[in-house]
Amino acid sequence: MSSENTYDFIIVGGGTAGCVVASRLMERQPSVSVLLIEAGPDVTDHPHVKKPLDAAMIHMSDLDYKYMTVPQVHLDNKPRYNCGVKALSGGVIINAGGWIRGGALDYDQWAREVGDDRWSYKGQLPYFRRSEHHYDPSGDPEQHGFDGPMYTSSVTSSGRKYPGRQQTLEMWKGIGLKHIEDANDGNPQGVAELVENRHNGLRQLTNVVYPLKGVRVMTETFVRKVILTEQSGKKVATGVELTDGKTVHVKDGGEVILSGGAYRSPQLLLLSGIGDAKELQTHDIPLQVDLPEVGKNFHDHMMIFRYWKLRHPEKGLAMGSPGFADPTFANGNPADWLATMPIPMAGLKAALEKDEGKAIDDSHPLIKGPRSHLEMDCLYAAFGAEQIGLQIPIDGTSIMTYCLATLPTSKGFISLISGKPSDPPIIDPNYCATAADRHVMREGWRVMSRLMFETAAGKELVAEEIVPEGHTSLQSDAPDDLIDARINIGGVSCSHPASSASMGKVVDTSLKVYGVEGLRVVDASVIPIPLAAHYQVPVFALAEQAVDIILEGRP
Repeated sequence: MSSENTYDFIIVGGGTAGCVVASRLMERQPSVSVLLIEAGPDVTDHPHVKKPLDAAMIHMSDLDYKYMTVPQVHLDNKPRYNCGVKALSGGVIINAGGWIRGGALDYDQWAREVGDDRWSYKGQLPYFRRSEHHYDPSGDPEQHGFDGPMYTSSVTSSGRKYPGRQQTLEMWKGIGLKHIEDANDGNPQGVAELVENRHNGLRQLTNVVYPLKGVRVMTETFVRKVILTEQSGKKVATGVELTDGKTVHVKDGGEVILSGGAYRSPQLLLLSGIGDAKELQTHDIPLQVDLPEVGKNFHDHMMIFRYWKLRHPEKGLAMGSPGFADPTFANGNPADWLATMPIPMAGLKAALEKDEGKAIDDSHPLIKGPRSHLEMDCLYAAFGAEQIGLQIPIDGTSIMTYCLATLPTSKGFISLISGKPSDPPIIDPNYCATAADRHVMREGWRVMSRLMFETAAGKELVAEEIVPEGHTSLQSDAPDDLIDARINIGGVSCSHPASSASMGKVVDTSLKVYGVEGLRVVDASVIPIPLAAHYQVPVFALAEQAVDIILEGRP
């Protein structure tokens, strides 16, 4: 076998995690050889990836896998669109840019679940810092990094001075939330300025801020399977086979690293014969390692939007108004604040008891804390209303709010539709399958009603809710069934898929696939539980720590 066709590391998937791992491996050990394989193109010079507001031009384009879930039986029995980026650099080319770390309690629960403190908040904090170039040089150095590659910006640091800033802050305060200075210090509950990973108002591509100098990069290339051989009675990953039939191999002691994300990494494991024996048999894939949890335990954050008619649109409060024209507004999302909150425990406890069929106490991991069950925002724009049958022009007369359930208990799955790597996997996030998830979404709905209908600032801001045909505006005391009807039509993906190759079930705490030597998974699929975060932040940290773990085992 020629040395030109062998590498120390083969990384499959050139998204966020894959680019970070490839870049850091070369930086830390320049003598190693690294191959990074990505199914999509290099979009460094693409006209629509730099400006955040151009994301609409990428959705449903050739850079989007355009995934659709199976019909969501606990909603309105219709499929949901799940964006999947097909490009070098991954989700940063299209995401909303929220740099939202989540709470320390989330990561500490992750560590307890897997029995390894490396994945606690304290254990991951050095890697949060390592990846970050914090926008505020006077920020807390215990919590933030100031020379990492990924720049962050707040609304204030980016120069945006929205006319609705104080009024919306008073709304959040009006429902009892406290104003906090930093929601990325492990204690996010309250209302804080929105933080995004933008630099001078532009997106930062992972393959640019984490340079791939010295890495061999193959773009527009699909991998058919991981090649496994039998060595001394053990399965060993020795390379990958591409869809054109060519193979590339790792050197003795080398590794194959899957970083295809929560949809594609479990798919590739299954295509390689690693997974549930019955499912593999259905697709005539020879069983290599019986690992039934591959593709299971999957979750995604679900969110709902509501739309509101402004009382005084002439004040230039929203996108589309002639008065909403400050050039700095293009430097980020049209919002000032992000709200993070728990919910009342009595109702949640009752819902959990219904799901679990037993009494629970205050030590339950979703009760103790309290944990952050809701993320909410008010945006000075109105888009995406087509999901609920509305056509709302962006003319400065309307705004929107959203509610995101951050800690879902519903579990779905990723499975094979065929034995072809280019085909999409079957995706079922199983939204709102549990009483707990349904209860949390109702609570979020009621909070939005309180925000607009029951605070002085909200009543001054909006005149009415814009509702879909056949529905009425619902107050905070509306009955469950009417709120459920709105959730059922409005629930959509927040594009935070995870847990489909969960740590403790598919990989160990060093990210090694059970039953195979020389094979790891490094992406959101290994996150074992939901986090009240936007998953790009933990994935950057995960990839940074993965490099330390990988190199610890090398000479």
